[in-house]
Amino acid sequence: MTAGPHEKTYRDLATIADRLFIQSNDNEEELATALDTVDEEVRRDLLRSDLLNAYQVFYYYFREFPGELAKERLLLLPASTLSHGVILAEINYVEVVFQVEQGSPVITLHDEGQVIANYHGKDAFRNARQFIDDSY
Repeated sequence: MTAGPHEKTYRDLATIADRLFIQSNDNEEELATALDTVDEEVRRDLLRSDLLNAYQVFYYYFREFPGELAKERLLLLPASTLSHGVILAEINYVEVVFQVEQGSPVITLHDEGQVIANYHGKDAFRNARQFIDDSY
């Protein structure tokens, strides 16, 4: 399968990712800033690929630290797993799940299998934490 004139091959994306890692010294804050400079389509492809890990994607979208345990979980998973959702934490029986839907970050809170809150966008993580703090 060949790439069209505007499509990037996996090799092209890997080269771009390597350049970004070198440019950012593997620092998540610098990587997030560097990703902002990349063409939107390329950035979207990188954010859902196996070239970045789920923590790098989390940090890109939210620009904050998710907690040590959540960071460790996310570091072990490729960004591609975020289309299905990843449990960040379990707080007072509430599962905090991070997912990327159509290029947008989503935090969903589950209590005993039921969705109790769903937050979208760059403030989703902060809003979910506030909901848990206020309700539990």
